[in-house]
Amino acid sequence: MHTTSFFQALLLSAALIPNTFAQSDIADPTTRSEFALSALQIWYNAATGLWDTTGWWNSANVMTMVANLAKIDADNAQLQDLASRIFANTLTQAPAQNPQPGVEDDAVARRSTSNETHSLFNSTGKESGYVKALSADFEPTSTMPKDWAKNAGAYVDVKSLPIFQAQQDVTTAAANPDEWLDGFYDDDLWWALGWIRAYDVTGNTEYLTLAEGIFKAVTKVWPTSCGNGGIWWSWKKEYANAIANELFLSTAAHLANRAQDKEYYIDWAEKELNWFLGTGMINERGTINDGLNDQCQNNNMTTWSYNQGVILGGLVELNKASPNNTYLPLATRIAKAAIMELSDTSGIIHDACGPTCGPDASQFKGIFARNLMQLHEAAPDDAFVETIQVNANSIWMNDRDEGDRISINWAGPFIAPANASTHSSGMDALVAAIVVK
Repeated sequence: MHTTSFFQALLLSAALIPNTFAQSDIADPTTRSEFALSALQIWYNAATGLWDTTGWWNSANVMTMVANLAKIDADNAQLQDLASRIFANTLTQAPAQNPQPGVEDDAVARRSTSNETHSLFNSTGKESGYVKALSADFEPTSTMPKDWAKNAGAYVDVKSLPIFQAQQDVTTAAANPDEWLDGFYDDDLWWALGWIRAYDVTGNTEYLTLAEGIFKAVTKVWPTSCGNGGIWWSWKKEYANAIANELFLSTAAHLANRAQDKEYYIDWAEKELNWFLGTGMINERGTINDGLNDQCQNNNMTTWSYNQGVILGGLVELNKASPNNTYLPLATRIAKAAIMELSDTSGIIHDACGPTCGPDASQFKGIFARNLMQLHEAAPDDAFVETIQVNANSIWMNDRDEGDRISINWAGPFIAPANASTHSSGMDALVAAIVVK
């Protein structure tokens, strides 16, 4: 472990550790991850509870990555303290940054009195201008409401907040799940998974209860018009895609292993998996396309890395909650197909958008690495070890600037500017390398 002065740099979130300490010949995965965490915390804004330079749902993924590092490095008391304070602060501050609060309940209320006319799917009184659009190859791009970033106010260092002055354990007030809903069900479930992981680290049942509330809110949009199952991507009910449904599976399965009503969550996870397998979104190569077309068939659009990843964690957790001899073999087949399809000749993972990916897709590869790590813990495989190590080593050697910030191109060279999305995504691979070393 590093000295107290190292973690003071983490807690202060003010200045990077001098680069003389961050030499490329550092080989220990834990040490690499700790240096990268120091760089990441430059972007954490305690005033918002989010990481500057990235979006709302991305910050849920950043928090999940921090929680994974804290869970793996459980004996590091200073890291545990940092993580617990990040969770508590984010719980308090982030709801005010929700880009579109209230739109889901408004849409449900209008549909319940309107015979579900299409016009009302696309119009509520709570729309804010938060939009997710799909490019020609179905790369999602989020457009935040006007002045969303400006509403954050001035940057505030996390250690300046009252929660950092207290010496006692960090505590939180009751959280309202509705404050975390924004009309895009993948966003909602990213936050649910983030709070589940925060619960795993802290044992704080408030986080688990919040995750349950978010999940139960999303169950209200089951089913879609395809096969009488699945959930929509958004409150507009226009697209049934892989990511929202994989997240629904994964969240239900994670809750089945933690919440009291185990059978309730197992039932939801199994219903989702059965529906998903029947949609044809898993193609003949064994990878997963983006979603369904208007005829409820595989649209054969891009096999994004996060769609190959989230289902792995969902299958691992479902197998733990309700063992079935098909779940882990299915996850292994998907993972190996994805590695084959997404890797270059050196074994480095790339998405179809390459180094020009937008601020949403820049998060994707890390999500794959995170879930591949979870699958390896349940079903160890040399191919998973090699993929994680090759990518983590390339990130460390080829994809950092002088401040240890990580960019989008895991193969290198570094592409400026790095941001909290590209950096945390790369960190997912660094953290995964701790598990497989």
